[in-house]
Amino acid sequence: MKTIIGKKIEMTHLFDEAGNFVPVTVVEAGPCIVTQIKTIEADGYAAVQIGLGKGKHLTKPMVGHLKQSKAESKILREVKLDNIDEEIKVGDEIKVDIFHEGELIKAIGTSKGKGFAGTIKRHNFHRGPKTHGSHNYRAPGSIGAGYPEHVFKGKKLPGQMGHEQVTVKDLKIIKVDTENNLLAIQGAIPGPRKSIVLIKG
Repeated sequence: MKTIIGKKIEMTHLFDEAGNFVPVTVVEAGPCIVTQIKTIEADGYAAVQIGLGKGKHLTKPMVGHLKQSKAESKILREVKLDNIDEEIKVGDEIKVDIFHEGELIKAIGTSKGKGFAGTIKRHNFHRGPKTHGSHNYRAPGSIGAGYPEHVFKGKKLPGQMGHEQVTVKDLKIIKVDTENNLLAIQGAIPGPRKSIVLIKG
């Protein structure tokens, strides 16, 4: 299971061995703790729950005594699996060393919220004419037909923009810093700084 929870730090750049300029996103990943294991027999599906950060009642001495009970963490994510590896135990620690440089991963995060937006900003609509007395600058225009006299679901209209789960695939890991728990990932990752992202191998 190559999955870890991270916090987006910033965007910067690195130079590869050929001297090429590579834009990267720095993510502080882990260390994460396996907080719960769900099985098909007990829960109806197989999954591993991992946590980042310590909860109010979680201390290091407690982790060694955890078996199949829950460990407490501030941020929890659940990873569904086809089969649970018998080697995975509650209390196990997941660090950035599970990844290697050059590996392709996918990042799952929450995009920046942009509030209530109109159709031009949200759906790239064209504006209306600004001459000859037209007042239709940024209005959405006609939104329905004469029959059946209602607006169909899925119509592109003004509304909440952003703040939704976004998955970006095939991102390359440029550098792994095991001492500081950092991953330098080529390209952009959804979300603002200090937002939580899930990195999957």
